Amino acid sequence: MSELTTAARPYARAIFELAEQSGSLDKWSESLALMGAIASDESVKELLENPKMAKQAGAEAFIKLADNKLEDEAKNLVVVLAENDRLSLLPEISEIFETLKDEAEGSVEAIVTSAKKLTKSEEDAISKALKKRLGRDVKLKVGVDEALLGGAIIQAGDLVIDGSLKGRLEKMTSAMAS
Repeated sequence: MSELTTAARPYARAIFELAEQSGSLDKWSESLALMGAIASDESVKELLENPKMAKQAGAEAFIKLADNKLEDEAKNLVVVLAENDRLSLLPEISEIFETLKDEAEGSVEAIVTSAKKLTKSEEDAISKALKKRLGRDVKLKVGVDEALLGGAIIQAGDLVIDGSLKGRLEKMTSAMAS
């Protein structure tokens, strides 16, 4: 995964700079999200990884799958990525672009994984606490993982807060083994 991120980063930065200069961050955000979703689809992956498919044909098929929702600049990106066998990087490019966009807008995305579905008031409380701690607006992405047994794990940038019961049990086990 880190190899993909390393390869995707220059593309994401270049797109971000272009989007920032032209005032089209939101447009690019939507386009990259769509392209990332298409590139993540298993049947599309199979199609694009087929060595018999010409690069240009792969780009054309990818653009058709976008169903006329891509502007010319985004279509050009697809062609360039296809020529360099990099269409598979689109999910990572989209993710890195969103991080750069959030930083530019003074916000951060926080991923909250809890043992059970959070209520709206719990989400609001977490968001408020993170905003206070990080000094930036927080966009929450919430998920459920019952294997945590209780509590939650919060990831915001480099910050990781493991308040899960599973995490506490693992720490206790590790401490007792020492």
